[in-house]
Amino acid sequence: MPRVKKAVKSRERRKKILSAAKGYRGGRGTLIRTATETVERALKFAYRDRKVKKREFRSLWIMRINAAARMHDLSYSKFMNGLKKANITLDRKALAHLAATNPEAFGELAKIAKEAA
Repeated sequence: MPRVKKAVKSRERRKKILSAAKGYRGGRGTLIRTATETVERALKFAYRDRKVKKREFRSLWIMRINAAARMHDLSYSKFMNGLKKANITLDRKALAHLAATNPEAFGELAKIAKEAA
């Protein structure tokens, strides 16, 4: 039976971890045990925060729409309800972009929402 040498696979595993830990300070970037812990933790945060990022952006869009709607004497909920009743189906991202870059067009939408509500 031939002799099995495992050095290649284990070195590959360690190199993979250490390359992922590149740029970490101190032992976190050079020592395999602490690097493994840190990389696993970082991957957990990355997975979680890809979901959180979506929530945070939606929240930001709502804040921007609310601020722009209040300039036209409407609350966010009344503005969105008016748009829904007027059958205007723009998503929050587009509305927030419109509020920031084209206030005149947003004002027209606010007028339509007021009339529909």
